[in-house]
Amino acid sequence: MSLPITPGLDLLLAEPQRLARQRVGLVTNASGVTRDLRSNVDALRAAGVQLVALFGPEHGFSAAAPDGASVASGRDARTGLPIYSLYGETRKPTREMLANVDVLLFDLQDVGVRFYTYTATLALTLEACAENRVPLIVLDRPNPINGNTLEGAILDPALQSFVGHGPLPIRYGMTIGELARFYNAELNIGAELEVITMRGWQRAMWFDETGLQWVPPSPGMPHFATSVVYPGMCLIEGTNLSEGRGTALPFEIVGAPWLDGHALAEELNARQLPGVRFRPITFTPTASKHAQQTCYGVQVHVTNREALRAVTVGLHVIQACRAQNPARFEFLSSSWEGRPPHFDLLAGDARARVALQTNQPLETLLHEWENARARFAAQRQKYLLY
Repeated sequence: MSLPITPGLDLLLAEPQRLARQRVGLVTNASGVTRDLRSNVDALRAAGVQLVALFGPEHGFSAAAPDGASVASGRDARTGLPIYSLYGETRKPTREMLANVDVLLFDLQDVGVRFYTYTATLALTLEACAENRVPLIVLDRPNPINGNTLEGAILDPALQSFVGHGPLPIRYGMTIGELARFYNAELNIGAELEVITMRGWQRAMWFDETGLQWVPPSPGMPHFATSVVYPGMCLIEGTNLSEGRGTALPFEIVGAPWLDGHALAEELNARQLPGVRFRPITFTPTASKHAQQTCYGVQVHVTNREALRAVTVGLHVIQACRAQNPARFEFLSSSWEGRPPHFDLLAGDARARVALQTNQPLETLLHEWENARARFAAQRQKYLLY
């Protein structure tokens, strides 16, 4: 494209008088930048907006904290503004945090996947705004993996958690602004919500077609390419396989010390999954599962992202790894005491784990999910903005 699309942030900055004489809070992290890569905090303050509080999601205001690490509230060294953590003592803005806020802005780059926790942060922020009668303005940004393709199971309500909030498939095909509209109505939240829509974005666009620069929204999402495979490869988090955390290719590689990467690549390539090829790889994670151990596995190479169905790929990868060494393979227990296995919380349907454990063909379950997604596609239609 000759010109980049214009995010909601830049459009708000073109008319900052909309926020005149209001005390403004901002939910954001390092991904909240203008088209020319200025931070939203700097740009809003320069435009005369009275920022009074900052709120950071998982990974913190800096987007640098490790996966799952609790983040403390603090104060921004550059501006002196309080930074309230929404991934520490609370995951929802409290009445005290919002006491001096007249309007709250939400400006985060999402990745279009249900279990990426910024979706849950959005829902809980909407709840807090409704409860405290604080208007919420969502500054819209692109869904990096396009706004059309839907994948995965609709979340079973019994499996709702911070990695799965609301009746969504894994890949839900909405922008963060559209998702806010969906949550606000479908979950009966009833917040005073406004979405500042982007200019120029089209539903079929992938992030590298927007003309915008990728700023990692979290340590595990270093490149746009990561987000393409993430809807399926993140399911590996629910197993004792390494999903590549602690390497330069999180979610693009998978392995374990007890796998044969060459045999795994051969098996997966023989399945002829659309849009993807597998190459044997050896790697040593510096952190997370199997840290400092040599792992053998495969790298996922996307050959046709339009044909790729990442959730299907993730399930086949897990199935092939388990089949190669069933004695060593494990599904992990939940991070939350008394909750279902973490894989179930990610997949949103416990039948996926059962099918993998009992060597059932995946096609039946995938077909059932497809039928449920057709109903979701009709349900979400009224919330689409583009």
